[in-house]
Amino acid sequence: MVERLDSATDYLTALGFQFQAFELEQLGLQVRLDWDRGFELIAPTATAPVKPGTAADFLARNGEGLFSVVVRFADCDAAEHIAVRYGAKADFRQHHEGDKFELTEVKLESLFGIPLTLMATDMPDDHSLVD
Repeated sequence: MVERLDSATDYLTALGFQFQAFELEQLGLQVRLDWDRGFELIAPTATAPVKPGTAADFLARNGEGLFSVVVRFADCDAAEHIAVRYGAKADFRQHHEGDKFELTEVKLESLFGIPLTLMATDMPDDHSLVD
C-alpha cells in the first residue's frame, strides 16, 4: 500500500499539491498531508492494527482514495462542539506528543458526504516528521 501512496503523492505533487510526510508508528500509518489544501492521504504499514475503527479497517471497508479533508484549528474541542451541533460524530481521536511536536486529531464520521478531520498541532507548517 505504501508504494501506491508514493505514486498518488507524486501524481498530486505534479499537480501542485505540497505534502508533508508523517509516519505514525503507533498507528501503523504513513501519512501525506497538504496543510494548505487540507488533503490527507494514508497507507497502513505491515504492522498496522486492523481492529474495527482503525485506519486499516477503514481502507478495507472503503477502498483507497482520499481519507479525509483536514482542517487545522487552534482548539479541536471547540471545533468538535460546533460539528456536533450539526450532527457530526467522532469516529476516531488521538493525541500524540513527540520530541518535535504535539498533535490532537479528531476524525469525524462523514457528514454531507464530507470526510473531515479536525487537527490541532504546534508543529510549523513546513516541518516534516520524516527526515
